[in-house]
Amino acid sequence: MLVRRATAALVAVLLCWLPTQSASAAPTKDPVIIVAGTFSPAFANEPLAARLRADGYNVRIFELPTLGTQDINLSARALNTFADGVRAQTGAAKVDLVGHSQGGLVARSYVKSFGGASEVDSLITLGAPNRGTYVANLVGFLGFGSCLTVVACQQMSIGSAYLNALNAGDDTIGNVRYTTIRTLQDELVRPVDQATLYDGATNVLVQSKCWLRAVGHVGLILDGAVYSGIRQALQGQPISLSCFAL
Repeated sequence: MLVRRATAALVAVLLCWLPTQSASAAPTKDPVIIVAGTFSPAFANEPLAARLRADGYNVRIFELPTLGTQDINLSARALNTFADGVRAQTGAAKVDLVGHSQGGLVARSYVKSFGGASEVDSLITLGAPNRGTYVANLVGFLGFGSCLTVVACQQMSIGSAYLNALNAGDDTIGNVRYTTIRTLQDELVRPVDQATLYDGATNVLVQSKCWLRAVGHVGLILDGAVYSGIRQALQGQPISLSCFAL
């Protein structure tokens, strides 16, 4: 009888102890900030946010001020303030950033010039014109003026002073993990390899892993295979896209 009681007591102690240990051992996920692209309102990024929330992430969407027409450095300053607010609200030391299109440049500028190097764990860019795009140059070539007077468009032109400064020195800052994801069907970042980074960044071309996958520029925030890469990058895993993901 005494043996049974002792055994029951031991089991009860173990049952109380195991969940506590498991919960404390579970790694805490950084809050994720989706940095929207040019002319992309917050709600357009909700499908990506919903996927991340379903995977247990605390997600916020940063809509670019003026929808991304102003100086990219001004938007990066605003992102710094936004990220500070997220960290204060959640108690997190760092955030993860997923930047689509111009949002990737805003995220990089925040890390390089506005305090993000010590506040960001992982930075993922989706179709970001990291080295500029001929599409921005083409607007001027066709006679429409200097990017229709849109400052951010001028800054995204290949060879702009903004990009020269952003890309001067090391592409990967501090201990931040950098991942870029690009697609051959990108209509706005041309050539598509302009979306890559150097100095140890992980660069992923969708079609190098999923050669039949058709993904456009906007599709980078909607596509299931791309999302599988985002999830792996956030977890610090090697990128092996799930080519049949919806």
